[in-house]
Amino acid sequence: MIKIENLTKNLGENKVLDGLDLIINDGDIFGLVGINGAGKSTLLRTISGVYEAESGSITYDGKDVFENPEVKKDIFFLSDNPYYPNNSSINNIIDFYKSFYDIDVERFNKIINKFKLDTKKTINNFSKGMKRQLFIALAIAIGPKYLFLDEAFDGLDPLARLIFKRELSELIEEKKITVIISSHSLRELEDICDKYGLLDKGKIESTGNIIDSKEKYHKYQLAFSEDIDEEAFKDFNVVSFNKVGRIVRIVLEGDVEEIEAKLNSLNPILIDKIDIDFEELFLIEVEGKGYLND
Repeated sequence: MIKIENLTKNLGENKVLDGLDLIINDGDIFGLVGINGAGKSTLLRTISGVYEAESGSITYDGKDVFENPEVKKDIFFLSDNPYYPNNSSINNIIDFYKSFYDIDVERFNKIINKFKLDTKKTINNFSKGMKRQLFIALAIAIGPKYLFLDEAFDGLDPLARLIFKRELSELIEEKKITVIISSHSLRELEDICDKYGLLDKGKIESTGNIIDSKEKYHKYQLAFSEDIDEEAFKDFNVVSFNKVGRIVRIVLEGDVEEIEAKLNSLNPILIDKIDIDFEELFLIEVEGKGYLND
């Protein structure tokens, strides 16, 4: 278990993390989300022991992480710009990381082949997406107890994303590892993660099970024979409301049976319930904090 208590981290004069609390249980697949500049990368670097916090604590099963090799050997952090020695080949990368981790070379080579990476090229000649593929293969071949992925899907084309998700899912099923993934590709996170946390103003403002959180909200499209305005929905707990002509799209919070009974009392000629995805859940969360109203 990862336990983070009252964590504060500054970058220069900017307080990026401010009294942050979070618990990640063993086996969690945790999606870390937030607007640009929220501090997701800083949080991942701090909990992996790259940065030292100003105050607070980060423990893995009760053990501190910073400058603790015993804990760090169980962690692999794939940053958005991973380090590699200049003019390295793929084989050089394997040799370099073998100094720190046990690597399943057979698995690594299998994934490299799936990505169709040219092993004869130096990494300097790889595109951003190719570098990402290389380090994804490395991360999965290491198979650490704790895997942290920053902007996991950045630079990956659709086929590479599919390969990545399949390989990661296979690793999770096989080893029951704990994963924290930050990404702006929320639909991709939804395919992998079971839990999420929204980072805002230096704190985790909300967290929960993705499926349970989505089920708090109910989205409908309704059509009416006559014009209708938002006032007709004053007795609902309205999360968002949009109307084009006589078509209303609305997101509501509350008991679904009660909601649908009240909607039917408005006599719509058509009522469709629409599933809410993780991206919409994120937008609901940030809109509630006023970001979309500025």
